[in-house]
Amino acid sequence: MPYVEILAPPLPAERRQKVATAVTDGLCGAFSVGPETVTIYFLDIAPGAYAHAGAMGALPEEQRVLVKVHAYRRGVPERRRAAAITGPLAEIYGITAKALAVYFLDRARDEVAHAGLLSSDAEPA
Repeated sequence: MPYVEILAPPLPAERRQKVATAVTDGLCGAFSVGPETVTIYFLDIAPGAYAHAGAMGALPEEQRVLVKVHAYRRGVPERRRAAAITGPLAEIYGITAKALAVYFLDRARDEVAHAGLLSSDAEPA
């Protein structure tokens, strides 16, 4: 953990790799975790499957991007550092930073299970 969901327009493989690197490096630095803990899911949202302000569709450079970071509860300084992934991702997606939102969906260790065990039971705090 963290698990990251990126709801965004589809990207070619080379730009998707740049996103993976930026997110992994940014979260590892912010949360003091190793890259082996970061998993990223690309959820491609085509313009026809997107609406903003009541209007369907958008050009890829106008489409908003949502990044959900599912992770163990962190403090404000750590989340503030992690929010710095916004700039690199906006550049890769060709949008403004204002069009990219990062939501932190923090969980306590007793709210997460891996391999059928609560993390609070399986991992030291």
